[in-house]
Amino acid sequence: QVQLVESGGGLVQAGGSLRLSCAASGRTFTNYRMGWFRQAPGKEREFVAAISGSGSSTYYTDSVKGRFTISRDNAKNAVYLQMNSLKPEDTAVYYCAAGDRGVRITQNYDYWGQGTQVTVSS
Repeated sequence: QVQLVESGGGLVQAGGSLRLSCAASGRTFTNYRMGWFRQAPGKEREFVAAISGSGSSTYYTDSVKGRFTISRDNAKNAVYLQMNSLKPEDTAVYYCAAGDRGVRITQNYDYWGQGTQVTVSS
């Protein structure tokens, strides 16, 4: 089992920044690829970014490339999502997830946090 707890969400104006954090506990953290997903009202949960267990490989959905940066600190069992130049369309609940299969598909992740709300005002 892996327990994940997100923090750092909030309300920000368009063009602003937020940094999301995800604290992990339980099984060996480095065994897992970590991902960030988001779900807006009335929409399906979608992939945002992921990072390999070592941190050497990162993946992003096209809409956040150049604006968001995923990173991890394996010594602290934590993963982060730095979000810059935020847009109203980034408004969603953001979820941290852990898995060891695939990158972009929700079904490939076995453990999920409870989510943190990000609201970007125009």
